[in-house]
Amino acid sequence: MKFAACLLALFMFSIAAIAQEHPALSALPNSVYVGADGKFESAPDTAVIQFNISVQEETSQGAYQHASKDAEQVREVLRANGIEPKSATLGFFSVQPMYDWKNAKQKLIGYRVITDVTLKLKDFSKIGPITQQLADANVSERQTLNYTLENIDEAKNKAVEDAYRRARNSAETVARASGRSLGELSYASVDTFENARMPVPHMARAMSMTPNAAPAPTEEFTPQNVTVTAHVNALFNLK
Repeated sequence: MKFAACLLALFMFSIAAIAQEHPALSALPNSVYVGADGKFESAPDTAVIQFNISVQEETSQGAYQHASKDAEQVREVLRANGIEPKSATLGFFSVQPMYDWKNAKQKLIGYRVITDVTLKLKDFSKIGPITQQLADANVSERQTLNYTLENIDEAKNKAVEDAYRRARNSAETVARASGRSLGELSYASVDTFENARMPVPHMARAMSMTPNAAPAPTEEFTPQNVTVTAHVNALFNLK
């Protein structure tokens, strides 16, 4: 009985979830309700490099000075590649006391300063040199690289247009099959989705290159396309 009750609860939950995903509409005379998926796919135009500056020293002042020195090294790397430092976004500096928890009585052993840096690039040829030079400078414990579209809203609009075109084609097919003609749009709902691609992390200090090292991991490869999908539900009147 408990098993049957669980199945019934799961079934009712599934129905509720479906009802939330697609809005319920009352059946209207002389109308047709259709749904369709559409998409827009494009090569990315922006590379996003994210990394952190994380240092630890015995005093908070020492940690802050160390972090400031590493931040200056980041500026030098950017300038060496023809990029203004103001193009990068620097997060706030977070100072955290570090304790030794091995003993029952905690002991302060130092301070850690952490900040995040985000850099957007249009010139993909600079990705390899910048990530390599950041690794050589030993200023970050990790790096992530992701590709995206600068104007993602325009891509979503194009995906919606494709979904609506497909929905209208389906509605026109139903109208012709029933000996009717398609009228004006009475109702529509839209959902858009961007393909989820997790950034690829790199252990920056492990990436430090030697003069005879292999090319950067991204060199000579083509970035994955950015795909935006949309779903349109539409209600049309029939003539």
